[in-house]
Amino acid sequence: MRLFLLALLIISPFSHSEELSAKDWLINMSQALSETQFKASVVQIQADHVRPLVFLQGSVDDKRIAYLEYLNGPPKNAVKVNNTVTFLEHDQPPYSVNANLIQGVWPVSLYGDISKLEQGYQFVLGGRSRIAGRAGQMIRFIAKDEYRYDAQIWLDLETYLPLRYDTLNREKQLLEQTMVIELIEFNESPSILVEASKHDWPEVIKQADRKDAQDWQFTWLPQGFNMIVSDNHRLIGIHEPVEYIALTDGLANISVYVARAPEGPMPEELVTRNGLSMVVEKVGNAEVVALGKVPSQTLERIARSLALK
Repeated sequence: MRLFLLALLIISPFSHSEELSAKDWLINMSQALSETQFKASVVQIQADHVRPLVFLQGSVDDKRIAYLEYLNGPPKNAVKVNNTVTFLEHDQPPYSVNANLIQGVWPVSLYGDISKLEQGYQFVLGGRSRIAGRAGQMIRFIAKDEYRYDAQIWLDLETYLPLRYDTLNREKQLLEQTMVIELIEFNESPSILVEASKHDWPEVIKQADRKDAQDWQFTWLPQGFNMIVSDNHRLIGIHEPVEYIALTDGLANISVYVARAPEGPMPEELVTRNGLSMVVEKVGNAEVVALGKVPSQTLERIARSLALK
């Protein structure tokens, strides 16, 4: 009987959400991600790698709590209490940072102002299908230029929460997929979130000192991409300081590293099976490494546009 009702919900022309535009669906999703108390069991698929995880979100004594646990491999968890996220990993002491959400499940922009994504993407309604036993509405993110990939998301018809998110390359091949296999709403937060709200987590780490950092700027970025992080630090195994710059358009993320150029030839570009591209360019006396899940031509143009202010 439940399957029959779900089938009717998918095909019925009179469902409660029939008249919503693609953007309306996404706005409702953003609100649901911010307000709904739920548990989602999720699998992330990248090429031949499958990573299962569980994510919980709720409210305890007016505190917004979230918990993320990776289920395979060495223990790796994250806990959010209001605007502080603490990372718990097996090979290092716990540490905390200022953040209003845990990254690693859905793109960060899905929690915020959906309108910002319109600089780089067109929102298009797709069809409906069942995911994790729930009826879902597909929304397509169609790239407005050749500098980024397309994406598509399925939203639960009842809660508007994400059920599946795909990244597709220019040939419409699947690069990466995040899919819910079980979604449970709850009115009272489970014990693990209650305990997290009461725990004494480490203090937030201080940001890196940028007094010796160089002021690198981009003379060109694709429409909608913005710089969100710029800091100076030393990477493991490298004695020279490295400038790190993070860019995003809301769905695609790009990391840029700038260091003194080494002697000898530069490495070739790299494109992995899951769509992660890397290019290395020489800009003046600096070596620029750019990587992200965008076409390699995008990374090349971004790297070459880097200049000291």
